[in-house]
Amino acid sequence: MKKLGILTDDHKISNTEYPPIHLERPPIEKHVVHAPHTINEAYDYQKPSSFSRALRLDLGDYKVLVISGTASVNEEGLPEHIGDFKAQLWRTYVNITNLLEAEDMSWHDVVRTTNYLRDIERDYGEFNKIRTSFYNWLGLDPLPAATGIQARLCWETLLVEIEAYAVCKVR
Repeated sequence: MKKLGILTDDHKISNTEYPPIHLERPPIEKHVVHAPHTINEAYDYQKPSSFSRALRLDLGDYKVLVISGTASVNEEGLPEHIGDFKAQLWRTYVNITNLLEAEDMSWHDVVRTTNYLRDIERDYGEFNKIRTSFYNWLGLDPLPAATGIQARLCWETLLVEIEAYAVCKVR
């Protein structure tokens, strides 16, 4: 923390200063995206988590939506469908769909996903079958770029989590 400038030599928290580089080059504007009817905000958890569900970046004629790892969590911040991989995956797709719709976007704007499975050997076949069915139903062509990773997720009850990146032209 000392190397980051958070703690002083006498172990006190130092005051933060706006980085001088941003006086000449302000950081890109970021807008928080909400879909409270389907998924809560992570910072509203009983044990708050420091991230936004999604951010919108406005880049001239384009907007980019960066969706954090999203899982089978409901509007109260509780896990849904404990122990049921298929149902968790479908709930995850519902949550991501609602975050996309909050910015007037759809899965047709998604360019990349990162897919985290707790047990990739056990669940990848079912994951790929459901994902393929979902993408076929949506008529996605081309398909988003994707990576599959086996990972321990933030809660033991979660079996799948997906990050997504979407880009579209501003009207």
